Amino acid sequence: MDHPMEYLDFSGEIPAGEYGGGRMLVHDRGTYRCEKWRDDEVIVTLSGDRTAGRYVLFATGGRDWMVRRTDPAPPGWTPMPELIRPMHTTAAARLPRDRADWGYELRWDGVRAMAYVSGGRLRLLSETDEEITGGYPWLRAMAEALAPTEAVLDGVLVRIDGAGRVRPARPASGGRVPSGAQYLLVDLLWLEGVSSIDVPYAQRRELLDGLALTGTHWQTPPWFPGAGDEALRTGREQGLPGVVAKRLDSVYEPGRRSRRWLSIDAA
Repeated sequence: MDHPMEYLDFSGEIPAGEYGGGRMLVHDRGTYRCEKWRDDEVIVTLSGDRTAGRYVLFATGGRDWMVRRTDPAPPGWTPMPELIRPMHTTAAARLPRDRADWGYELRWDGVRAMAYVSGGRLRLLSETDEEITGGYPWLRAMAEALAPTEAVLDGVLVRIDGAGRVRPARPASGGRVPSGAQYLLVDLLWLEGVSSIDVPYAQRRELLDGLALTGTHWQTPPWFPGAGDEALRTGREQGLPGVVAKRLDSVYEPGRRSRRWLSIDAA
């Protein structure tokens, strides 16, 4: 039989020392059907608004657990790619003339990083394909919050100080989380077995926004479809170096520098 999920409406902090102490988030709402429940293995079928399917959760030693979806792959399903190289902009002196055909993002002075999220775990690669996950341990919570969703994301690692100045987020030292550390998500390249590389930019942004990725150290900044002047003005007001213009119909071109993405200085 189906059972209603508990804690349907509660989210917030449970004080340390109390049962379930820590941060409680509402990831999804729906029902589940339990097939197996043991101390080291749980098998459930979920029917939620965001997550649906048969999953097995199993202990891997100590307090660590893994989760796997066991349903047959749907038609057209593709495995998560091992490597998607970032697409790059071409410098431009001014906003494009056909401004309504472009989307605009604020340009961030940061560390470009590609995030591979699977099973609540994060693999983070630099724009030169270097493994940098260990340098940014504060971002692992994003993968945990996104689970069981699997995705490949493109973003920028920054540090925003108390005055609002944006700097690149350097690797953490001594396990400390840099004040103001943020991963700013700007593109979605693969989601739940489906590649979005060949999907137009405007639709990729809609998919990314739909994930509602917002947390203590990660967020999806706004974008400005067709509003280049507004984006450039906002960038100047925030002291940012400029904007990135992306054609609304542009596909993602891994590893290429394209004129369908333009970088325009705010000055």
